[in-house]
Amino acid sequence: MTDSIVERHTIHPADVTADAVFYEYSKAANPIGANIISRVPYHQFPASLYNHGATRVVPLDLSDQLHCAAPATGPGLLANFIRVTGGEKITLDPLATSQIFYVIGGFGVAEQNGKHIPLDSGSFLALPGGQPATLRAVSTLTLYYVNDAPLLAYLGVTQVTPRFSATLYSAERAEEELKKAAEDKEAGNRSRISVLLGNSHFPQTRTVTHVLWAMFGLLPANSVQKPHRHQSIALDFIVDCPQGCYSLVGTRLDEQGNIADATRVDWEPGMAFVTPPGYWHAHINESDRAAKLIPIQDAGLQTWLRSLDIRFS
Repeated sequence: MTDSIVERHTIHPADVTADAVFYEYSKAANPIGANIISRVPYHQFPASLYNHGATRVVPLDLSDQLHCAAPATGPGLLANFIRVTGGEKITLDPLATSQIFYVIGGFGVAEQNGKHIPLDSGSFLALPGGQPATLRAVSTLTLYYVNDAPLLAYLGVTQVTPRFSATLYSAERAEEELKKAAEDKEAGNRSRISVLLGNSHFPQTRTVTHVLWAMFGLLPANSVQKPHRHQSIALDFIVDCPQGCYSLVGTRLDEQGNIADATRVDWEPGMAFVTPPGYWHAHINESDRAAKLIPIQDAGLQTWLRSLDIRFS
């Protein structure tokens, strides 16, 4: 009886072994080093992509370079600019677990799951996936917007259960907390002057969502933020800066702890740029006025996996 059941339900071996492949370890353990999988590229996105024109979402899409099937700025994240002309609206419903918005300018309202949330210049908003959201502009809204849709596309996820509810970080509170950090007596001894956006649902990772990490930072006048690196990608947005602010990015340090053969990224207000994971990077302000920046990363996920690995020179 047992033999007949097995025979009746057995699939022909060719049907289940055709996709099986074996690789010798040394030829497969480092696919980036072997140029089998692409590195995350450097890239800059200017403010001209969103500062005029019709209502639209502008994906900052590097999927061709990353060989991703869906729009992506990094393997697991998609950054966008959004413009909503005054009196108009736009609906967002990505297959994503996490969404973070920074209001570059304008005034409006976000609506999700029956909540109406005011949006004004300088505020941050975190929204869960799994629920559509509408952005309505009273005066023309411009936003920097990041979600983790590429991660879910890669995993083959088709449904999302919200892990948190809509959370607003007002412009006034964000500026107040950043000022407090800047005026702290120990500020000069710290690696950076910044505040992290957190959510009470994620006390272990201390991040804005379980996947995303967002920082509101200040780069003081005539200062150098020493080289550091982490395994999360950084999708950086420059809120404001004078001339003379830039980042240096590279794969290794020299004997003095400086970035060797660095690529220089000059800052402009309203621009975004990609800092690849694992790369050393330093931020420099050679002007007499402070600059502000917002790095958004997948460091919530990396922290939960215990793989973020932040290091300083």
